[in-house]
Amino acid sequence: MAVNKNKFHWLIRGFDSMEIIYERKVDAGQITEGPMKDLLRALVAKAGLTFDEIVGAYASKRTKIANTLLQVQRDGPYPSFMCGSNPHFIARIERGKR
Repeated sequence: MAVNKNKFHWLIRGFDSMEIIYERKVDAGQITEGPMKDLLRALVAKAGLTFDEIVGAYASKRTKIANTLLQVQRDGPYPSFMCGSNPHFIARIERGKR
């Protein structure tokens, strides 16, 4: 059986400063953009936030406890998302062999 080398996948990477702490490739058809943003939030929360920081990330904007620690940023024409500061996680669509 031939392998399609031009298949798209998500490359998900987690960083603590410049050090890679997590890396995984997932076929693009297995996770759409919305769930990918949720996944990045979950990974950032698991990797380095306190319970209070997580609660603040979901609090209403402009309230005393609110923060932007789980805000997801989008970049580029191909989907590329980033969440967190330190640690932070990036997911981007790539073409190539898994």
